Amino acid sequence: MAGPDDKRQAFEAEALPHLDTVYRVALRLVRDDALAEDIAQEAMLKAYRSWSQYRPGTNVRAWLLTIVRHTFINQYRKAKRRGGEVDVHEIEPHTVFKELQDVDPAGSFFDRIVDDEVLHAIDALPEEFRETLVLSDMEGLSYAEIADVTEVPVGTVKSRLFRARQALQRQLYDYAVEMGYITRRDE
Repeated sequence: MAGPDDKRQAFEAEALPHLDTVYRVALRLVRDDALAEDIAQEAMLKAYRSWSQYRPGTNVRAWLLTIVRHTFINQYRKAKRRGGEVDVHEIEPHTVFKELQDVDPAGSFFDRIVDDEVLHAIDALPEEFRETLVLSDMEGLSYAEIADVTEVPVGTVKSRLFRARQALQRQLYDYAVEMGYITRRDE
């Protein structure tokens, strides 16, 4: 039977290398440094306490991000009970776009142009779109991994990602022209 030192060493070896990812995802979800630090710290503490539930050899990053998401949702629910937040379930229902492929060329575009303007636009997205976009385009998770983390079908992941990218394209069009990433289309 593994002792406390074995648990600590396994956690440090497998989970701690993903601490930056945990923080980045928390930051994109809450858009506040201090709150992101709290969520990341709480998620890592929960992960350590639940380390016996982690199955070695599986995707530790996806497991940790699932904990981050649940921690965020719990914080959101507490804040909602206090008032002042918008219910993400009131956002327009999502359909599945069958034309989306498993190949993801649009995601690589965002890797090249992420700067403060883009981050502000990402932060302005509705939470479920922002979460999906961050997990895909900023953290590199596959559709299946995102579906596991967010507990929605792969088709919903594709739909949310498609809609998030469309919203960003609309929001960042003038900026992309100004920066020379694209040329203005004739109107």
